[in-house]
Amino acid sequence: MRIGSVDLGGFAALAPMAGVADRAFRELCMAFGAGYCVSEMVSSKGIAYHSKKSADLMEVSQKEHPCAVQIFGTEPQTMADAARFALQYQPDVIDINMGCPAPKISGSGSGAALMKDPALCGRIIAAVSSAVDLPVTVKIRSGFDSGHINAAEIAKIAEENGAAAITVHGRTRDQFYAPPVDYDIIRDVKRAVSIPVIGNGDVTDAASAKRLYEYTGVDYIMIGRGALGNPWIFREVNAYLSEGRLMPKPSLDEKLDVLSRHITDIVAYKGEYVGMREARKHTAYYLKGIKNAAKLRDLAFSMDTLDDLRRLIEEIRTSNC
Repeated sequence: MRIGSVDLGGFAALAPMAGVADRAFRELCMAFGAGYCVSEMVSSKGIAYHSKKSADLMEVSQKEHPCAVQIFGTEPQTMADAARFALQYQPDVIDINMGCPAPKISGSGSGAALMKDPALCGRIIAAVSSAVDLPVTVKIRSGFDSGHINAAEIAKIAEENGAAAITVHGRTRDQFYAPPVDYDIIRDVKRAVSIPVIGNGDVTDAASAKRLYEYTGVDYIMIGRGALGNPWIFREVNAYLSEGRLMPKPSLDEKLDVLSRHITDIVAYKGEYVGMREARKHTAYYLKGIKNAAKLRDLAFSMDTLDDLRRLIEEIRTSNC
């Protein structure tokens, strides 16, 4: 799989997820076999207004390559300027968000709302593609709503205006993350364009990864929620699709070691006060399937320090003897 001149390893990428797929999580997933990752979405207007918070979201480390910085917005020139600004952080790809369903984003005309205006989509993609020498990709959904399923149309427009690849999540904006993903629309997008297509939605294990590949014919897949508390999914997908081998699930000790590593990195990058508050949700994901998970989640959501995390890990070991 190649995006322009950028080679991707393995079989799956880590999807961009605001508030979750930060530097610490991206590095962790890449270490477990993700072949590519995408930053949290960055506001092009935030960059235009010199927002440090927006700029910080563009930072990528050496452990994350190949990676993309994802930008969102509604104004072609502002999007182009944000793409140029991102070059200083040395991403391999610029990704344009045209699929976010969140009301805060789509309600302002960005994200999935752009799919209601195909001509504007084309102008944004053309402006960004002309502004940078890096490959430009676009992430879309099936359409804005059930009455406007136009992913294949938008994909063609993206290709015509310089996009090097398309990622499609097989749900409309108003479906958010349910019902089950529509494989047919992903297959339609793949058939509509000659550039690579990345399929996204409902990949939760190696078997569902294989189904998505086989049904749609996509060139690559992207995993989002299926990786939360489960960075091992990339290792499992790679083993199954390359060798037909089913990897054993991680032991409790491995889960807890990786949890500790993950949260320690969050704190190292963001400081203990901010990091531990963000760590609470991540810890809850790791607790899925562990005995006494409800009680342990209550403890997780009260953590303020790394010492609290250490005590929680000891409690988990004790309660799961």
